[in-house]
Amino acid sequence: MATILDKIIDNKIIEIEAQKEKVSLNNLLLTKRNRKRYSLKENLLKSGSSGIIAEFKRKSPSKNWINKDAVSSEIVLGYEKAGASGSSILTDTNFFGGTQNDLIEAGEIVKLPILRKDFIVDEYQIIEADKMGADVILLIAACLTPQKVKELTKIARINNLEVLLEIHNEKELEYICDDITMVGVNNRDLNTFTTNIETSVNLSKLIPDNFVKISESGIVNSDDVKYIKTHGFKGFLIGESFIKTNNPGIACKNFIEEL
Repeated sequence: MATILDKIIDNKIIEIEAQKEKVSLNNLLLTKRNRKRYSLKENLLKSGSSGIIAEFKRKSPSKNWINKDAVSSEIVLGYEKAGASGSSILTDTNFFGGTQNDLIEAGEIVKLPILRKDFIVDEYQIIEADKMGADVILLIAACLTPQKVKELTKIARINNLEVLLEIHNEKELEYICDDITMVGVNNRDLNTFTTNIETSVNLSKLIPDNFVKISESGIVNSDDVKYIKTHGFKGFLIGESFIKTNNPGIACKNFIEEL
């Protein structure tokens, strides 16, 4: 039986081909990037960094609508003012309610490093990410082969984009390659969508120390961050805890102050 992830990837491939019909890769390459670049890795390694990567998304396959009317520019600006080290913006429409404009509009007013969070399986999406103003792309091991990760990472680095490789289990450690900038451990099982922060703890000692480690999903309070931080993590990607509130920026600010 097809998993949610399988359905997302099948749909993504159709989306990409349709977009290529509208704008060819050659024409996309001619588009100018208007936004300055910001390094998520550098921000996470700065002394006094909160390490928080605050996420913008309207819905998810497991929760449906979380914040249907959310405006990316307003919320990401709130994250920046709160002291977040970066922001993750969902650009998948069908399953997460996001758009490319969410990233573009937020990028126009913030100086935070922005991660384009999507299901990247094609070079075209990396070029898109660069042109829309992203600083980092996400590569999900569960969606790719180790060789494909190497190929896409090389393309990203040529285009001056940092790469966050997301893994979920010990087997996916083989996807880590030298050009990866950061390694993220997703505490969410992509088949069942249940979360357990012990996933980060268990994998932490197996990830080489030369990579910046980021824990993703399932982090609900400052104690979770403090606990995971003791296992070598510098970044903490937090989505629903902020975006589900009436004021995500204030929720982020309060969370960071507790740290």
